[in-house]
Amino acid sequence: MHGNRRHDDGAAPRVVVGVSGSLGSLAALHRGVAEARDRGAVLVPVLAWEPPGGEHGYRRSPCPPLLAAVREAAERRLRDALDAAFGGADPGVPLSPVVVRGDTGPALLHIADRSDDLLVLGRSGGPLRRRLRRAVPAYCARRAGCPVLTVPVPELLHDLEALHRHTRWHLAVATERELAPMQR
Repeated sequence: MHGNRRHDDGAAPRVVVGVSGSLGSLAALHRGVAEARDRGAVLVPVLAWEPPGGEHGYRRSPCPPLLAAVREAAERRLRDALDAAFGGADPGVPLSPVVVRGDTGPALLHIADRSDDLLVLGRSGGPLRRRLRRAVPAYCARRAGCPVLTVPVPELLHDLEALHRHTRWHLAVATERELAPMQR
């Protein structure tokens, strides 16, 4: 993540969105589009990636072909996430996707480096992943030099996690007929 830092030079405003492919990041992409449209800004979806084993592991055992394959997979994940979010349609705002090598939080802050940027983040990963890795939204909110918008978890994700808990513990799951009276 080396390079020249951009400065406020009259360039178009940007809405930088952290993308992982999770439901939370897809919700963040949709909110990012709305924010970009309102601000007349460029939407910058960012997917950060690291070599298998992290940077330290890669330095101990470098393998350029593996590194190239992982980068290509990250580029494919970003394209797939954009396709999933927008269904192949034009989001209606200028789009400038970025794939960056580095830990997610620092990589996002490296891209969202202007005071007039807006960094949009969603919750991603399951409960175990959130316990093992630091929370990117909290990290970015503490260190960002621009506003950070954290998008709430989509209701669908709550429903899916509840369904997963029920099936894992072999609990009864309400049927559509049982749920219908509750929805009225």
